[in-house]
Amino acid sequence: MKADESAEEWMRTHATEEPRVIAYDVHHCCGGGKVCSVTVRNQSRGDATRDFVTAVLGDGTRLLVDRRAARRLPPQFGLTVRGLGPFKRLDLALSGEQWGDLLYE
Repeated sequence: MKADESAEEWMRTHATEEPRVIAYDVHHCCGGGKVCSVTVRNQSRGDATRDFVTAVLGDGTRLLVDRRAARRLPPQFGLTVRGLGPFKRLDLALSGEQWGDLLYE
């Protein structure tokens, strides 16, 4: 896994002692549909019961990756920053096809 310059800067200015989490959530709709989402966020108490694998950036920064997402992610993927102003956040840097594999396979 590799973070681009904007992601590295964002992580420096938003330092945390706990590893960040690449969370994979699935919500089922009443009509039988399924909505999948992936977020990069700080670790929470509820994460203790989840199953994670560890990913390490080149600088040694550890991230916990939900095992369901880890099975669908490509062997090499990146982190970037998306959003504007106060809505900036870490996100995965994937191609359209890779997003499709992650969310819809």
